[in-house]
Amino acid sequence: MSGPQIARRALMGTALAAPFIRPAAAQGGDPYVIGTLFPMSGPNGEYGTLFTSGAALAIEHAAQDRMLRRPMRIQAEDTQALPQQGVIGMTKLVNVDKAHYVLVGFTAVSKAVAPVGDRAKTIMVNGGAVGPDLAGLSPYFWNVIPLAHLETQAFLPFLMQRNLKRIALVYVDDPLGDAILGLLRTELPKTGGELAGTFSVPRTAQQFGPVAARVRQVRADAVYVASFGAQQAQIIKGLRDNGIRQPIVGYSALSIASVTALPEAEGVIFTSQKFDYTGGSEITRRFATDFKAKHGSEPGAYNANYYNAVRLFALLAKDLEAQNTEVNGDSLRATLLRVREFDLVGGKGRFDDQGNMSADIQVNEIRGGRVVPIA
Repeated sequence: MSGPQIARRALMGTALAAPFIRPAAAQGGDPYVIGTLFPMSGPNGEYGTLFTSGAALAIEHAAQDRMLRRPMRIQAEDTQALPQQGVIGMTKLVNVDKAHYVLVGFTAVSKAVAPVGDRAKTIMVNGGAVGPDLAGLSPYFWNVIPLAHLETQAFLPFLMQRNLKRIALVYVDDPLGDAILGLLRTELPKTGGELAGTFSVPRTAQQFGPVAARVRQVRADAVYVASFGAQQAQIIKGLRDNGIRQPIVGYSALSIASVTALPEAEGVIFTSQKFDYTGGSEITRRFATDFKAKHGSEPGAYNANYYNAVRLFALLAKDLEAQNTEVNGDSLRATLLRVREFDLVGGKGRFDDQGNMSADIQVNEIRGGRVVPIA
């Protein structure tokens, strides 16, 4: 392992430890265990760092505000974004660590672990995956991120207004890619667009010259990239290096540093949840200010989503503690369905019967290495 890799691992360990080595003085008793099933290593490790930093800040804020009688701590399991690793990690969190609440991400991992959490009646909260079939996986599986069908409904009219009607889709061969393919096939014709061509790539693919050649042949107005992690950047670079000059578009997974810092990503357009960090609510402004002070950069949507996931637990557990009710999957779910609406980063979070949160969507463009809202 190289020096930079060792340093990065050490930094991750510090981030995970910080939330529970300095609990507020007023807190006592055994900690609430917040499990995380994130990729902390491998090609998608960047997401795990993003997800964890948001969750950790929410724990710090809850301790500062003395929201709960007991502290919270993170118990991390590294999934490497692989379903099998996710199941192993979820089984350990449920049976060994007795996690009160588990944060998950990635469509394939979420679908794999949902039956384990369902049997254990352990709440699982997704703030990173957008596959529309994540809605209704289990009464104990909730989403604090708008799923792909909500992003698509907001995005397609925008593309039509830009006269980007013929869309070529380059998508990863996994449940997320398949979900985006199904949505575009169904929804594009309804808005006056058409799917000019579809090009599946394996999760392990790193060379995209042949794909670019096939994309050129369909003469699309824009190319929609439906992948995640390091592969997204490789796809974008491969398309640009091989003569694709049409606009590249996509969904919220593109809002990571390895993509936004890529020179070839200049002008990429994508959707995400809407956050107003300067003119929004006090909770939103506090989150943005403290995140920037801690990490030296503006927060992104994933940071906010997992902050919200942990803040949601704190709000639910606070309600249950006030009633002297045990905090478990059934009591958390009953409280969510009773209250329905919560003050979160970005504004009010409203949950339906399946635990899906509704939120406003914005369209962004990458300009000069930054994400700039444009609609």
